[in-house]
Amino acid sequence: MPGTRDRAPTALADHRLSLRHFLQKKPAAPRADTNGGRQGLRRCLRNWIALYCAAIVCVLIFPSPVRAWGCKGHQVIALLAEKHLTGPALAMVNEILRASPIDPSLSRYCKDGGTDAMADASTWPDDIRTLRPETAPWHYIDIPLGTTRREVEKYCDPQEQCVTWAISDELKTLRSADSEPQKRADALRFLIHFVADLHQPLHAVSNNDLGGNCVPVAFFDEQPQLRNSQLEMYAPNLHGVWDTNILERATTGKTVEQVASELNESFRKKIRRWQKGPANVDSWTWASHQVAAKYVYAKLPARVPVESPQPVRSCAEDNNISARMLKLNERLEEPYQRGAVPIIRERLAQSGARLALLLNQLWP
Repeated sequence: MPGTRDRAPTALADHRLSLRHFLQKKPAAPRADTNGGRQGLRRCLRNWIALYCAAIVCVLIFPSPVRAWGCKGHQVIALLAEKHLTGPALAMVNEILRASPIDPSLSRYCKDGGTDAMADASTWPDDIRTLRPETAPWHYIDIPLGTTRREVEKYCDPQEQCVTWAISDELKTLRSADSEPQKRADALRFLIHFVADLHQPLHAVSNNDLGGNCVPVAFFDEQPQLRNSQLEMYAPNLHGVWDTNILERATTGKTVEQVASELNESFRKKIRRWQKGPANVDSWTWASHQVAAKYVYAKLPARVPVESPQPVRSCAEDNNISARMLKLNERLEEPYQRGAVPIIRERLAQSGARLALLLNQLWP
């Protein structure tokens, strides 16, 4: 989990660390057996039981996924978007969410979701990752740091998909009159969440570091600590700081309703501009990537070298990238915080405005 959201270990593993590849590896089919197939059946059952147990062990051992923007950020974006929905769009959103509510038995990380349906829905996609591991890659897109071409779709894995694909797919479901109520509700919750994820700069970039999760940093007086030796994960790290720490520090003592109202007032003119014209998800993605390149990384006190792009699944890969980044002794203090706050505020406001734009276009 990212930031300082009172849960240990903090910001340990990126959403990229899913069980999908593991679960796709099915055990070999049993060979023909001369004893009525019983021995073959036993072998098959043993293989499946071993596979299931191993999957459970992975869930227990591997750290929890990072949640972009944390509870406060996602809820603020949903509340801000709600302020700019048309009457028909707001009515449809509430109707869909209330007709197929979230399973009350689901363990929710964000306990204070409140009574607002959109705000509560905004964090649900993170809560179901262990139940639906195939959704993990839908939260981000790995555009390599140093990329100069705006070919966003090039970096969306056709097998795992990515956040831009997911947004398009959820919109398709919501447009379809044949979609079942539960599927529509899930699609709406995913859409609310993924538009927010897309505007977190580190969800649109990778430097072989899982979107900054493999860049240990000291955040003010909090020093990076090794939280998982197998994956070489440290906390705090750059991703977690941008998810929650910076925002929490800047909004201490304020409710999500207060933050949403402040952003709505501060960005009133820009919000009107952001809601004009067609929605261009690829353009929004590229803008997020540029913010990551031009500020998140470029303004770090210690320069982070651009890695030669390669796929990574943990911070132990790419020649132990997190260990190499740790040696940079990255310290994020007041100058970095002061420069990051206005960027995060604008990304939150943009996300809320654009989410409203998409929903208003769905239900004008």
